[in-house]
Order: sequence, then structure tokens, then C-alpha cells
Amino acid sequence: MSAGNTNNSDNIFYIKQLDNAKDLPLPQYMTSLAAGMDLFANVENRFILKPMQRAVIPCGFEMAMPAGYEAQIRPRSGLALKHGISMPNSPGTIDADYRGEIRVLLINFGENDFIINRGDRIAQMIINKVERILFTSVEQLSESIRGSGGFGSTGC
Repeated sequence: MSAGNTNNSDNIFYIKQLDNAKDLPLPQYMTSLAAGMDLFANVENRFILKPMQRAVIPCGFEMAMPAGYEAQIRPRSGLALKHGISMPNSPGTIDADYRGEIRVLLINFGENDFIINRGDRIAQMIINKVERILFTSVEQLSESIRGSGGFGSTGC
């Protein structure tokens, strides 16, 4: 089977490291029980992210997932706590049919410039199974205890 031709019975994930990122690690779990794999910045030398600035940071690889999976890209908690670095679209979703370079949209909510160096850990990636559903249009929904109670309706 060629890389990228996947089907529902196939649980093989393919990864391609880009030529300009051969010196960078591929996504990796930093501990044996980590849920997410750290992603590394594929910037030339360094990139300065100014307060309230958004930027797309490349990670130096492409991948192919089988149908029925997604990758979620999430902020790193240490960067958020120490520097105010987050993701405005958190979590970012990578669909199984995307084949371009994995990139991370970062935002600096901090008060100071944040320097991203080549190879810095900038986000984490979690792989999830995805269920496909079908909607059936109805005139009325079944009753529930909560009903239409929205934000805060079950307590703080």
C-alpha cells in the first residue's frame, strides 16, 4: 500500500519528515504515560512573537492518518502558565485527509515578547478516533431533566 492510501481497517499512520527539518525530532511522547506528543518548531533561527500577535509556526513534518482518526493540536500548559502562549483555535483539528505540513497557530497573551527558537517544543498533538454520525430531522426532541437550560444551568 502506498503512504496515504488508508481505509477503516487500517490503523497505520505515516509520517514524512521534511528536508528542511531533518535535524528536528519527530513528534514524541516526553514521558511513558503522556497523552500528547510534543511538536517542535521548524523555524529558520528564531521567531519573535510579540504580545497579542498570532503566528503560524511550522513543525517540519507531514502525516497521513487512516479514515476515522483526527489529530488535535493543543497548547503546552507550561508555555501558557509561564509566558501566556496559547492557541486561538484550541484545540486545532487535523483531518485524516490533510497532507500538508503540520503547523501550529500560536498567540502571545503575555506582556513580553516570546522567542521561539528552532527545535523548541511549541504544542502537543493527541490522536483520537472520530465517529461519523447521521442526523435525522425531527419536529420535536425527546424531553430531558435539563431541558433547554444552558450556560450555568446545572450550577457553577
